[in-house]
Amino acid sequence: MKRPTLVSLARELGVSRQTVSNVLNAPHLVKPETRERVQAAITASGYRPNVAAQSLRKRRSMTLAMRIYPTLDGINGAVMDRFLHHLVDALRGRGYHLLLVTADSFDDEVEVLRDMHERGRIDGCILTDSHVDDDRPTRLADDGLAVCAFGRPWGRTDEASHIWVDVDGAAGTRKATEHLLRAGHRRIAFLGWTDSSDVGNDRRRGWEDGLRAAGLPGEALELRTESVDRFQAGFEAAERLLSRGADAAVCASDSLALGALEAFRRRGITLFPRAPIVGFDNTPIASASGLSSVDQCVEDAAEALTARFTAHLSRQGPSPTSEAGARLLEPELVVRELGSLFTP
Repeated sequence: MKRPTLVSLARELGVSRQTVSNVLNAPHLVKPETRERVQAAITASGYRPNVAAQSLRKRRSMTLAMRIYPTLDGINGAVMDRFLHHLVDALRGRGYHLLLVTADSFDDEVEVLRDMHERGRIDGCILTDSHVDDDRPTRLADDGLAVCAFGRPWGRTDEASHIWVDVDGAAGTRKATEHLLRAGHRRIAFLGWTDSSDVGNDRRRGWEDGLRAAGLPGEALELRTESVDRFQAGFEAAERLLSRGADAAVCASDSLALGALEAFRRRGITLFPRAPIVGFDNTPIASASGLSSVDQCVEDAAEALTARFTAHLSRQGPSPTSEAGARLLEPELVVRELGSLFTP
């Protein structure tokens, strides 16, 4: 069979070649019903853009770069693995490749990306680990490099100078808190992180909002602790909170939640059918053990980021400062019954 082309797909669907091109590179320009029909045909045909031809025609490398970080925790590292897999797949569907790089610091990351751009090896970059006063987007954009981020610009998001997609962590932990409140718990603790990261603070706010909305006394907000993101740290933190009367826990990660599960089990607290603990990130071990957890839906994040950034790169999409250049996704709460890993 002949390899499908834009022309053959357009002829088959009864649309123009430009319509098929827009679905790939600037989907916001196409009516939803037409976009869905064309995208379904593209997927079914196995069509892949001719990257070499595009590079020559547009004088672009059709390659983006992203820094990968060392895996500090084998449990939660699975989240970025999921994100990367779907990001690479989504980019490939639009004719782009992703080049992974390493760096020792944020400043080093900027220098690595600048050098690659000057050599013509990349058209843009994807940043992660956004934080307050993060100047990487501005420094890179000033050098002419297109920038997007998986993570919001902490502070005033209406002043963002780049395209970004993020997950609303506060909405996730609020859902987790409300779930435990419906189950009858009133002494719900929060296990967070010691580094006071913006992401960690955001997740803590959702727990606080949930307790306040339920009308619980101010002392309920004191049932929280901070620790490093490790199983043993979660165990020790949960033991301290149990001593203070906690009867349930919302955790900033699955690592902390699994440690808390063990602490609850040793105290003889009933964990079946559903443990009074909710983690965050919906990792494979959470699924295997039956731990309830907040799912960041990173597949949706990868697709949303890819669609916005590639449309912007083609100069047919939203500007970084427009409302369409940013998106805050709502996570899902996955409620499970505990498995045999934590049988009494």
